[in-house]
Amino acid sequence: MKLVLFDCDGTLVDSAGFIHDCMRLSFVDYGYPEPSMAETKSIIGLTLDKAIAHLLGREVDVEITAMTARYKQHFSALRAAADFHEPAYDGILDLIGDLKARDDIILGVVTGKSRRGLGAVLSSHGFEQTFFTLRTADDCPSKPHPAMVLECCGEAGIEPADTIVVGDAVFDMQMAKSAGATGIGVSWGYSSPTALRAAGAQAIIDAPAGLLVHVQPTVLAGE
Repeated sequence: MKLVLFDCDGTLVDSAGFIHDCMRLSFVDYGYPEPSMAETKSIIGLTLDKAIAHLLGREVDVEITAMTARYKQHFSALRAAADFHEPAYDGILDLIGDLKARDDIILGVVTGKSRRGLGAVLSSHGFEQTFFTLRTADDCPSKPHPAMVLECCGEAGIEPADTIVVGDAVFDMQMAKSAGATGIGVSWGYSSPTALRAAGAQAIIDAPAGLLVHVQPTVLAGE
């Protein structure tokens, strides 16, 4: 039995444009220069307050807490727009469907999004009943702290050594390594394969179907 934990933004769905719009509007509201898309991509995966603090080069304080609340207001408004688009990556729906059908795999999500934000993504792609265990910014310290992985392992009854973390961010790979899990990086997200390997990725996949090689069913002796 294996536990496979997916990151959300940059791994399951392409949300960089949406996140960047929320971030730049929040910065402008508080009189700061807009971050570049590259800067926004560099913090995707962190919890929101930590992400804003990182972009501003300081620790979380009262103003950053207020900016976090403003970001959430922009998030709700932009998500309700008629032209809102946050697509799943090509091949993700098929991969998740294949893994969900197996009785030797337990699925989960570990994300820096809020529970509300993750719920919106899961609902929009028909994933509401897909994942057994979920950990978000509302539940655990920010990545790369290992708590998200370790709590999912505890809930699923699976050891970290039998757990795979699939993600696009260096924070995902650092979290996996710290927890004693296997980190598998994806090349279609927001970090480079070189950065993912340096952060501890044990493999890089270039398409969702590539994960299947790493979750082959266990064959018992004599079978």
